[in-house]
Amino acid sequence: MAAEFDLIIRNGTVVDGTGRAPSEADVGIKGDRVAAIGALAKNGAEEIDAKGKLVTPGFVDIHTHYDGQAVWDSHMTPSSMHGVTTAVMGNCGVGFAPCRPADREKLVELMEGVEDIPGPVMHEGLTWEWESFAGYLDALERRSRDIDLCALLPHAAVRVFVMGDRAIGLENANQADIAQMREIAAEAMRAGAFGFSTSRSLSHKTLKGDPTPTLRAQEDELTGIAMGMRDAGSGFLEIVSEWAPDPKAEFDMLRRVVERCGRPCVFTLTQRHARPTVWRDLLGYADAAIADGVPIRPVVAPRAIGILMGLEGSQNPFSGTPSYKSIAHLPLAERVRRMRDPAFRAQLLSEDPRKESTFVLINRVSYAQMFHFGNPPNYKPRREDSFTAIAEREGRTPEEVAYDALLEDDGHAFIYMPLGGYADYDFSVSETTLADRNTIMGLGDGGAHVAFILDAGYQTWLLTHWGRTMQRWPMPELIRRLTSDTAQAAGLTDRGVLAVGKKADVNIIDWDRLGCDKPYVVHDLPAGGRRLMQKVHGYDATIVSGRVTYRNGEPTGVLPGRLVRGRQLLQGA
Repeated sequence: MAAEFDLIIRNGTVVDGTGRAPSEADVGIKGDRVAAIGALAKNGAEEIDAKGKLVTPGFVDIHTHYDGQAVWDSHMTPSSMHGVTTAVMGNCGVGFAPCRPADREKLVELMEGVEDIPGPVMHEGLTWEWESFAGYLDALERRSRDIDLCALLPHAAVRVFVMGDRAIGLENANQADIAQMREIAAEAMRAGAFGFSTSRSLSHKTLKGDPTPTLRAQEDELTGIAMGMRDAGSGFLEIVSEWAPDPKAEFDMLRRVVERCGRPCVFTLTQRHARPTVWRDLLGYADAAIADGVPIRPVVAPRAIGILMGLEGSQNPFSGTPSYKSIAHLPLAERVRRMRDPAFRAQLLSEDPRKESTFVLINRVSYAQMFHFGNPPNYKPRREDSFTAIAEREGRTPEEVAYDALLEDDGHAFIYMPLGGYADYDFSVSETTLADRNTIMGLGDGGAHVAFILDAGYQTWLLTHWGRTMQRWPMPELIRRLTSDTAQAAGLTDRGVLAVGKKADVNIIDWDRLGCDKPYVVHDLPAGGRRLMQKVHGYDATIVSGRVTYRNGEPTGVLPGRLVRGRQLLQGA
């Protein structure tokens, strides 16, 4: 007799993604849909016993940068190892379409600087089968993956496509430019883009130090592009901004754009250590806008955004010094040997690491916010453990402390530096922002900053720290924040909840075992490029479209993930 279901997950504790209390039930799957939930007597072609385990919807990550990796790889790791089954990419205004052949290098240079993806990796990995955004989506659709992907239209690419060198020169768009951008946006939404992203951040620069082309885009330009989404009847706006010099004026401008186009908006909300209270004002502005019916939601992180610096990664505090540059090409063991030489040490420490650095965040590097990372990783270091504090106690300079830290574990050690959200040396900012029901959990940046930031496991951290260790929020509420909440924010109406008829994206989680190991470096990118990875445990199985993609943290080789086209298609329009 033929099986009633393709897959049955039996005896699990179902956490359906709505925030409701868990219940014991079986989950029956047919094809790529949930077909039944309850006590299922009939058999499945495959069955998984989930007794004592959580059965949740697959996680939806609204802020990633897999735009390049999605072209050359079928595994969207690290995100797919952390229970993510759908990711939205193309955030922060950077991406690879639309793009004329003559402008490819411009977009590569921008992505190299903004998202720390090495140029040689992109030159080897990108196929450039497209010029239009629709063509880029078609290229994405030709590859199967371990998760589903949704793409945003990046402002920088649109601006360069329309304005060429005038965009790079930060000139204002004229009315003809804006009209063309509006049409490109409308065409992209109709082709399946999930929205439009832009950046107004001073930190977003090429390796040459040139700012992102979108930095000074005027209100009429942003409005024109947003009106392209209105023309198409779909899409949301994603923005990252410096909120300077006047946060209120900048937010009011954003609010006017959203009110006029009638499309929802999300924005990056972090604490900048140089302006440690602005985040609270922005949170208030967003809450007020939502209360007035203007959909502007902040995207926040569950812990400090953290840089990992080390001799194996792409950055360390001394990467810009002439002495370090002279040995940067050597194998790790040889670099460690040279750096242990007293004469070399003295010479390097006499040099200014900022003078010739191409690291765009070098001016935000602070020894007062620099710590030994350790094993197991310590994401909540104390003020007295900073390199500045250690130097004061031991009569050394902070630079000497940092130098010696790089040589620990034969050069395999990492230095941890919270880049934002840790001005008070605690998680109070993250706790406050997560407590606001209007915020969206995100900012893991999967696919970007690949060799000096590894925050793509934010989903696991949210559950283990705030749920299991601190018990700050009930587990069902945290699952809701990772599933139905993010899915709804992106316009994904067919997933994020375990319910009959919804897409069969599922995680089976061993709550007590859930966690991550120490990060390490692999060289598995095109051209031998390096990136940070870590082992993840506690995900007994991850299921995408009814098929098991990961078992106990290891890929099964099954690739049911596809490109998802925009919300108008999901709603059958």
